[in-house]
Amino acid sequence: MKKCLASLALGLSLLATTAIAPAQDKTPVPPGGIVVSTPPQSPPGITSAPSPGFPGVESADILKQNQAERTQVQPGNAAPTWRVVKEGTTNYSSLPALDSGVLIQPKAQFPGQMRATTAGEAWRQYRNGPLTKFGGWLLLGALILLAAVYFIGGKIRMKAPLTGRLIERFTSFERIVHWTVAISFVTLAATGVMILFGKYVLLPIFGHTLFGWITYAGKNVHNFVGPLFAGSLVVMFITYVKDNIPGLTDLRWLARLGGVIGKGHPPAGRFNGGEKVWFWLGVVVLGLIVSASGFVLDMLVPGIIYSRGNMQIANVIHLTAAVLVTAMSVGHIYLGTIGMEGAYAAMRHGYVDDTWAKEHHELWYDDIESGKVPRVRTQEGANRVSTPVKAV
Repeated sequence: MKKCLASLALGLSLLATTAIAPAQDKTPVPPGGIVVSTPPQSPPGITSAPSPGFPGVESADILKQNQAERTQVQPGNAAPTWRVVKEGTTNYSSLPALDSGVLIQPKAQFPGQMRATTAGEAWRQYRNGPLTKFGGWLLLGALILLAAVYFIGGKIRMKAPLTGRLIERFTSFERIVHWTVAISFVTLAATGVMILFGKYVLLPIFGHTLFGWITYAGKNVHNFVGPLFAGSLVVMFITYVKDNIPGLTDLRWLARLGGVIGKGHPPAGRFNGGEKVWFWLGVVVLGLIVSASGFVLDMLVPGIIYSRGNMQIANVIHLTAAVLVTAMSVGHIYLGTIGMEGAYAAMRHGYVDDTWAKEHHELWYDDIESGKVPRVRTQEGANRVSTPVKAV
């Protein structure tokens, strides 16, 4: 009985050993069921050597393999080809387009990023990351701040009653220039905000199809309105620069934050210190940067190589300047519409009452009263000064 059980156990063990052997292994099994393994052979042309870190384990210098050699070792593994592609070198392409021979850009690293990655991915992370995040909070913060100012302090109203005497503050030409810049800017800001933040706000509401059409239309409007905005900026600079030269009076106005600090409204010329900051920083500096980078993105500047890398840098510059100038414009638009009594009427109709001029631009009003600055500047103004304009 014991002999029968021993024979049965030995047979089962031999059977299990034979079954465990890999099916792909064609090595003949000798009697007794013991599999003798042979070390793997290197493909032709590839020398293998024991790995110094792992004694007894043979390895090939895989980093030096080309695609043909790798195919012999690991069929379907395209690592050597992708290593060449990710180096960003120019390879052969039958397409004549710029960068057509570069499938993946070389590595790049934008300010604030922890490590370098392929330039396209670095740009995508930078645009969708800190630029979108901080830009969104900046715009939202500006809106919240002005809402708090309006609901807490209310509209800035005139303290004295209207006199009925009018001053021609803006000519028809000056107003046309201003409204051309203003309307084109608001159009660009609205479409730009939609392009940047739309996928986070509009896409969940409208869905992919409708959002795609809206964004496509907004992009084309943005591209065609951009040159109009840039051209009107040049005309605005020529028209308004004479009265926007900074002076010591503007420093005193800024030191008192336009009357927030201290008693009474600080005196100012035709344009106060805040308006001059907006003119030079918002209109001139940021407006120039936005326009120049926008022309590059529209491929309108001659002599520039419109590679993917250059376009990515231009996009980052354009986005940064656009968010800053949009945040600044929120305050200017607020004071020019609902924030200050009489300000919107001045730009809409061109005329202000003596009370408004004296309370907000006292030095300018004094020059008018002394005759240094004319009360009316055009024939149209001479015909209208006797017609009161209701302040809103």
